[in-house]
Amino acid sequence: MASNPGHLVVAGHICLDLIPPIGARAESLGEVLRAGALVHVGAIQVSTGGAVGNTGLAVHKLGVPVRLAGKVGADAFGRMVLDLLRAQDPELARAMAVDPHGATSYTVVLNPPGLDRVFLHHPGANDTFVAGDVADACLEGARLLHFGYPPLMRRLYERDGAELVRLFAAARARGVTTSLDMAMPDPASDAGRVDWRAWMRHVLPHVDLFLPSFDELARMLGHGCTEPDAATLRRLADETLAMGAVAVAIKLGDRGLYLRTGPDVSRLGCDAVAWAGRERLATCCEVAVGGTTGAGDCTIAGFLVELAAGGTPESALAFATAVGACSVERPDATSAVPHADAVRARLRNGWRRHPPSPALGSWQPTSTSGVYQPN
Repeated sequence: MASNPGHLVVAGHICLDLIPPIGARAESLGEVLRAGALVHVGAIQVSTGGAVGNTGLAVHKLGVPVRLAGKVGADAFGRMVLDLLRAQDPELARAMAVDPHGATSYTVVLNPPGLDRVFLHHPGANDTFVAGDVADACLEGARLLHFGYPPLMRRLYERDGAELVRLFAAARARGVTTSLDMAMPDPASDAGRVDWRAWMRHVLPHVDLFLPSFDELARMLGHGCTEPDAATLRRLADETLAMGAVAVAIKLGDRGLYLRTGPDVSRLGCDAVAWAGRERLATCCEVAVGGTTGAGDCTIAGFLVELAAGGTPESALAFATAVGACSVERPDATSAVPHADAVRARLRNGWRRHPPSPALGSWQPTSTSGVYQPN
């Protein structure tokens, strides 16, 4: 597998992101969206979203061959999604599934200056996505299959993730490395009532690289939403490794990206000496933030691209957080993501990084700028 130069496959959730620029500053979103008020906004920004629209397009923009496997409805929003993909490259829409009876998923992103985002989301055709919606031809010759957002896709969280297990088993049978990203389910929805610990016990034995956010993982494993610290990160990572994942990379928002790997990393298709039994932390690059929508997805894209290129844990973390930093320079997820060569040039030119958050404990630098190891 280490010599497999094949394409990447990004599958799972896709939607149409509708982002009305809100210029008004306020202490809360409720102050902006007052009942009965007329709120002036800018010209709406329309882009693809979800794991396929964000991670998949970011991989493409980084210059790596990728096939996208999402599902849309046969409606106006579905045509818009497919047209947006084709505008990047006509091949990107080739493997997309169309549900003739379903509606296309969409998300209205409310992101006033200085406030955290609020998402108004309709799952649409994502709820009918099954393993068979990823064509066998997508997996043939692939280096890695990444799947994103099963908590927002009904058939993927039902029956302890049986459809996702089926898909990952098919990928592994072809020698394809598997990768999984999560999403925070609405507590009031059916997904919010899923036993996610049981779900992960069933799915993670088929996952090589697990890439959740801290908040998602802490809540799903029943640790609440405490602030991340080194001990909590290790505990969460160790639990997921014990469930069967080969490696776990936990997204920490503006605090960076944490990586912990198990003793047997052969499934990653990488240098076992460099990757086995590692614990690393990468901090974020300094950047003027235009918007954080999709930043985690683009960070994942950077990690997958560097892993597939044969990088070390340190180079994968450094490159991943750099791609995430590029993403936030504009309000949408991927328009600011450049070719990988441009990202690497910024890193070589000494792109400044934030120091580790004191809340994460004490870490010592590695030879890679912005990447740390335990003291």
